[in-house]
Amino acid sequence: MERMRIAGVVRVAAAAVVSSVLLTSCGGSGDDDGDTGDGGGARKAGRTDARAAEDLKRIPDVGDRLQSRIPKNSRQVVAVYGEGRNSADATVVLYTKSAATKSAATWKKTRSWPAHNGKKGWTPNHRENDKRSPVGVFTLSDAGGVLADPDPARGTGLPYTKSAAFQAPHYWPKTHWHDFDHVIAIDYNRVKGTPPNDPTRPQGQSKGGSIWLHMDHGSGTSGCVSLSKSGMRYLLRTLDPKQHPVVVMGDKEALKS
Repeated sequence: MERMRIAGVVRVAAAAVVSSVLLTSCGGSGDDDGDTGDGGGARKAGRTDARAAEDLKRIPDVGDRLQSRIPKNSRQVVAVYGEGRNSADATVVLYTKSAATKSAATWKKTRSWPAHNGKKGWTPNHRENDKRSPVGVFTLSDAGGVLADPDPARGTGLPYTKSAAFQAPHYWPKTHWHDFDHVIAIDYNRVKGTPPNDPTRPQGQSKGGSIWLHMDHGSGTSGCVSLSKSGMRYLLRTLDPKQHPVVVMGDKEALKS
């Protein structure tokens, strides 16, 4: 009987650890006003337009300050264009760099999706629980989620960790339960080469962390960027560590500055 009691305590403690990791992640506490609308991020699986065929010398609508932070060897950029400093609405665009020609390599707009960011908008100085997404350029190194790798035959390009530990707590609104079915870690205050839910924060707890790309629930997040399931699966199949993918993210004004 004593042995059974100890085993029960261990299971409860383990569950508490998993919940604490999720509660400090971008999913926050699930207090997104109970919004059940499909919102911008869930309206469309992805889209292309006439501009997608254009050859671009640089990532559009990104000023010199952030443009210069995109690594020279990066050939994949996920650009997140926030509608405004205090807005939770955004658009995610994937740009890929073509092979170098006689002149120079150029960027092409590959796909775009409606999306959401932090429910209070954006900040250049993200802090724990400020409900704002960090502005900047960050590498994309690791992925994972509750669900398996979406391309089991070929495998996702990014290292992928499947684990029930990503599961959003079921005391959150039901609309949030699948937020972390697929996630891509944004390398803000985290250790590269670890699962996205690794809680280690090199810059300290106060700087926040667990900032991810993840699946959309129809409204703002606690700091992450969310988009449709099909969008997430497309990115997971497409992003390739050999192409040194990065995310450039912020509200439109901050991106241009």
